[in-house]
Amino acid sequence: MARREKDGIWVKITASVFYPITWLSRQVIRGQERIPRTGGAILVFNHISHLDPVVDAVFVHRNKRVPRFLAKDSLFRIPVAGKIIGGAGSIPVYRGTANAADSLRDANKALREGKLICIYPEGTISKDPEGWPMRSFPGVARLALANDVPVLPVARWGTNHILNGYTKTFRPFPRKTVTIHVGEPVDLSQFRAEDPPANTTLIRVTELIMNEVKKMLAEIRGQEAPAGFFNPKKAGK
Repeated sequence: MARREKDGIWVKITASVFYPITWLSRQVIRGQERIPRTGGAILVFNHISHLDPVVDAVFVHRNKRVPRFLAKDSLFRIPVAGKIIGGAGSIPVYRGTANAADSLRDANKALREGKLICIYPEGTISKDPEGWPMRSFPGVARLALANDVPVLPVARWGTNHILNGYTKTFRPFPRKTVTIHVGEPVDLSQFRAEDPPANTTLIRVTELIMNEVKKMLAEIRGQEAPAGFFNPKKAGK
């Protein structure tokens, strides 16, 4: 039996708060055996509710890994809260740097040290009217191509039925079903020779990964996924 990845006091404190919250849902989990028990890895999630980080963190922790989410570096400078965020394993993203790759330097370091990173490439909860993944930022591609680690797509559905950030509704009862599906690692070998990767490559890799997430989400929902990705800028959102 695999041993749990070593965590710390802040992870334990966060877990004591997050675990009871997940009792609001019945969970259906598929493919969790694909999460590496050791070593660096990137889990790529769709984002549909402000409840997602809680559910996803507990899911990863139950699989004996410490979930490390990317967060704006400004959050780490908030008194007390910044200490908790950093202590619980979050990794700062330095926006506004001259070099886009520099914004992810701590994330790259974490992967080299064998840590597991959770990322929401959409940057915020989806603005797609039907909740499908929207156009995503290429940071996930930068991380994936800079580090030879497994990149696993993860689709999740149901948290939006509990907490909907756009309609401002919270409906914990009756208990909703939350489904989480972990897919096979995405093969990016054909893109790794390009150093540094061109912007077109970053966009292509990002879409490749998010298409895998979208396909699994379609399976969960029992619906056909739309072609392409919703663009909130074009929609004026």
